[in-house]
Amino acid sequence: MAFTFAVVIFCIGFVGSFVSGMVGIGGSIIKYPMLLYLPPLFGLASFTAHEVSGISAIQVFFSSLAGIWSYRKDGYLNKTLILYMGVSILAGSLLGSFGSNYFSEEAINFVYGLLAIIAALLMFIPTKEIDDISPLTFNKWLAASLAFIVGIGSGIVGAAGGFLLVPILLVILKIPTRVTIATSLAVTFISSIGGTFGKIITNQIDYWSAFIMIIASITATPLGAKVGKKMDTKVLKMILAVLITAAAIKTWIDIL
Repeated sequence: MAFTFAVVIFCIGFVGSFVSGMVGIGGSIIKYPMLLYLPPLFGLASFTAHEVSGISAIQVFFSSLAGIWSYRKDGYLNKTLILYMGVSILAGSLLGSFGSNYFSEEAINFVYGLLAIIAALLMFIPTKEIDDISPLTFNKWLAASLAFIVGIGSGIVGAAGGFLLVPILLVILKIPTRVTIATSLAVTFISSIGGTFGKIITNQIDYWSAFIMIIASITATPLGAKVGKKMDTKVLKMILAVLITAAAIKTWIDIL
């Protein structure tokens, strides 16, 4: 049973982290529902929403860090965007992760479902593809404000917010796709610092499961990033849209 548990958790982490590196999200949009629903299908004990949010938080820290490392030499990491959104999302994620300890299981799942449906709706808004990556112009205070709001919600559910940051960067801030993918991983990493710290302090992490997920993350994320660099940006956006929509639908079915 212990072996089955390790294999199932590793596979969940591997799949989620591979997609994370490919499309620029921390991977929680995929791993959160997988951790909730897949273990019982293999005869394993189910995680609570608090445990899933804790595992997701610490795993995203390592997954996004591995993704940043993969994109570090490609010129897609926008330092100004990372600074404005990173500081704001860190503050929000700290607030949300500490506050999550007072949320019920149903409330945490509701917040996750709400974030997922917002992200899904944003992904289906038509946008003009931008290929030029410099110089970038964007509303700095709008970026910071949106990042703070995302941070609060993502801190509650243990996701670093990458699945919501990507559509915000693409649709609202009009950032080119490849810059969005790389930069969102950096902002997600900063967000995960606050989220992880809050989950540790409030004792919401199953460390053995988190360790398995971390190993899967540092293995799969660079592979996903390598594949993502070679894919057409329209295909990348479609993959992300489908994943977010599927996760949102599944979560709301269970909530309702």
